[in-house]
Amino acid sequence: MREHPQELEAESAPGFPVPATSAEVLLDGHRATRDRVARSILDHGPSSATDLATRLGLTSAAVRRHLDGLAASGLVESREQRVYGSRGRGRPAKVFALTESGRDAFYQAYDQLAADALRWIAEAVGGGAAGEEAVAAFARARFAKQGQKYLGDLAQAPAEDRTEALARALSADGYAATVRRVPTASASKAPAGAQLCQHHCPVAHIAEQFPQLCEAETEVFSQLLGTHVQRLATIAHGDGVCTTYVPAPGAAPSSAPRADSGAAPTAGTTTGTPTAPARRNPA
Repeated sequence: MREHPQELEAESAPGFPVPATSAEVLLDGHRATRDRVARSILDHGPSSATDLATRLGLTSAAVRRHLDGLAASGLVESREQRVYGSRGRGRPAKVFALTESGRDAFYQAYDQLAADALRWIAEAVGGGAAGEEAVAAFARARFAKQGQKYLGDLAQAPAEDRTEALARALSADGYAATVRRVPTASASKAPAGAQLCQHHCPVAHIAEQFPQLCEAETEVFSQLLGTHVQRLATIAHGDGVCTTYVPAPGAAPSSAPRADSGAAPTAGTTTGTPTAPARRNPA
């Protein structure tokens, strides 16, 4: 089941100080070794292929193959090694460093930093209701700025297609959004609205602690689409998908699908009239 059995056998040969891990003999073993190469650069800074081979117990040829793959993916880049003092004769040594994308591939404490920042905002104005409102003001400003990017796309779309236009704009920002049309129970079969589904939320962990983020996003959706929308479910509160009901142009907001409407909700949504999520104290 190995994709590169000869490479793995050479890299895990006896005598190397760091043996290959058990993950490296599985289906994607070469990828695990490639991760070790990248991690070593992260831990030790720009490194030559020789340094990496010695550090990880791999052959220089194997390390270069992994570096080529990392470079092709935009995760590492080569540069001349900095020399302090006089440099000897010959070509300068080449070292490999992580790119910004390469660093982002590793764990970053952005969620904790964002949570700490919002908590500081809440505490700076005295906490309590004033703190919640301060966080809400920040959330509204943040999503309003994001919504400004979408105005052009939505302005060019017909009223009946604006939900799809918003979904495309959200997907471009990493929300993996889709739209599901919701038919009416009447014989006319006319659409009553749509479910805007976001299958990914980049701020879900923060929104668990600060529901003002979800509320502000919903407000921006309403402003962009020119109608009152209803949030049915959110990833931050344990649902599989963030789902927002958007009534059809001219339809009453009360036409959101209910349990007896015959419309099957998208996975992760709830049926019936949604209830607003309980606010949490950000302190």
